[in-house]
Amino acid sequence: MSSYTQKKGFGATVWDYITTVDHKKLAVMYLLAGTLFFAIAGFEALLMRIQLMKPNNDFISAGFFNELLTMHGTTMLFLAATPLLFAFMNMLVPLQIGARDVAFPFLNSLGFWLFFLGAVFLHLSFFMGGAPDAGWTSYASLSLYSPGHGIDFYVLGLQISGAGTLISGLNFIVTIITMRAPGMTFMRMPLFTWTALVSSALILFAFPPLTIGLLMMLFDRMFGGNFFDHLMGGNTIIWEHLFWIFGHPEVYILILPAFGLFSEIIPAFSRKRLFGYSSMVFATILIGFLGFMVWAHHMFTVGLGPTANAIFAVATMAIAVPTGMKVFNWILTLWGGSIKVTTPMLYALGFIPSFVAGGVTGVMQASAPLDYQLHDSYFIVAHFHYVIVGGIVTAIFGSAHFYWPIFFNRMLNETLGKITFWIFFIGFHLTFFVQHFLGLMGMPRRVFTYMEGQGWDQFNFISTIGAFMMGVGVIIMVINCLLSFKGKPAGRDPWGDGRTLEWSIPQPIPFYNFRQTPLVRGLDPWWIEKQEGNKEVTFAEPVGDIHMPNNSAIPFVISLGLFIAAFGALYHPDADKPWSIYILIGGLAITFGAMIFRSVKDDHGFHLHKEEILEIEEQLYGKGGNK
Repeated sequence: MSSYTQKKGFGATVWDYITTVDHKKLAVMYLLAGTLFFAIAGFEALLMRIQLMKPNNDFISAGFFNELLTMHGTTMLFLAATPLLFAFMNMLVPLQIGARDVAFPFLNSLGFWLFFLGAVFLHLSFFMGGAPDAGWTSYASLSLYSPGHGIDFYVLGLQISGAGTLISGLNFIVTIITMRAPGMTFMRMPLFTWTALVSSALILFAFPPLTIGLLMMLFDRMFGGNFFDHLMGGNTIIWEHLFWIFGHPEVYILILPAFGLFSEIIPAFSRKRLFGYSSMVFATILIGFLGFMVWAHHMFTVGLGPTANAIFAVATMAIAVPTGMKVFNWILTLWGGSIKVTTPMLYALGFIPSFVAGGVTGVMQASAPLDYQLHDSYFIVAHFHYVIVGGIVTAIFGSAHFYWPIFFNRMLNETLGKITFWIFFIGFHLTFFVQHFLGLMGMPRRVFTYMEGQGWDQFNFISTIGAFMMGVGVIIMVINCLLSFKGKPAGRDPWGDGRTLEWSIPQPIPFYNFRQTPLVRGLDPWWIEKQEGNKEVTFAEPVGDIHMPNNSAIPFVISLGLFIAAFGALYHPDADKPWSIYILIGGLAITFGAMIFRSVKDDHGFHLHKEEILEIEEQLYGKGGNK
């Protein structure tokens, strides 16, 4: 019997999760970590909204407001939305393509620990002298002159965390291309897997420019590199280019998986095949390509010139075409469907108009003359949050309800789920809809207070009330998640409307996923089997031995070494901290030592024999197993 099923007790469970390379356990870890940082960033947002609730407020200082502003944006995008979507990608992609794991389980674990320890390092800045305060874009003109170590935490934390994201993206690309089950052609892949593939490709090309920019920033701050200091011959605009070459695709790295999740929810509860599947695939690829090419529309106001402005304006507007195709295909999937208004479906129905509103204001920003007027106003804040919250957060919440049985073999309470949706949805629109008018009335963004008598008071008050409603909605959802563990096991395909392979596996899902590799006979393979009256998916092979990877603590040790070394690098420029060089060398020694150990250690995994598989399935599902 595999040791996977024999470990008992709290300590053994913690060790199992620290050393695991199982994509399902890593998905749970991404989900928990992402939720933690989502809560932190949400709390930071509430503090800022309290400060802006009335004019001339002194609830928090201007300096602390700048720290909250920086950490809220950085945390939400890098450390909450990204890992939460990685949770769904880790859990669903191997199951949807009929694989037993990802291509590189070791690297999958390494990716998580780099992300997590990088995020922890960044947040320790609050307790070690002050958080970064130059905004989530950390423009060089501000960050080079920021005192203290806040920006250094930003640079080093994002370097470590970003390396984990890059590794994970590469892993998903290889997994999807090489590990699909027999019959799973590219044009039979579920839409979520398609969006995960395109999003991972964007990660592969978008994160290296950010890495280069952060490295240059590191040299500027610690060694006087002068890449960005215009007084020393540098150019601060270079940072803006490097940041937005990453920053604009980052939005699509997040929104494409959100599109994919809704493309799974809408057909399931419309009980119809997704309308225009092929066009959805090509729209996904086209959005990914165009999304990568239009970074400069964030820089209309720096004076790129009319030719560059016109090219990037037209390219930005062009993204509306494939995006519109997706919206119409979702609507036409709903059209004539036998619709069940479940909690996930409520989120999908709320998402479509909310995201369209965010998209329309995005097209407005693609016009350079209008962008000159609205840039740095609250209109941009409203547009951005309609895309991020109306699109991505809504997708995460709806999919959490939809896929909770896949993660934990439990169902979330539908009544609490619908209460959460309405409180959050109304709060979201209260918060951000009025911010369009604040922007049009001239309220600048990134200000920590304002004078009364400018007509902004009432809208800011409404916005703050809406933010608190969103917070209440999140708290109810967390309570719902905790209560679910007192419920009954959900079992296989608990919604009864599952269409893709992940719903075909009996619960709880064994660590090897599929007893036998499934045979895919068309789009929506599980739906096809159910329509033919089959109780389980058709298999491509008889029951046989399964090869699985061993757990390993090395990914954690490698990441821990970099985490320690980052403190040495952080304090090395300080003349009164000579010990920092030893911390730096010691941390790097741990990392490289672990890497060398991994290189020389032969770890071929283990084979699970046919008899063991049948015994495990009998324990999980009763006599006969998997029936």
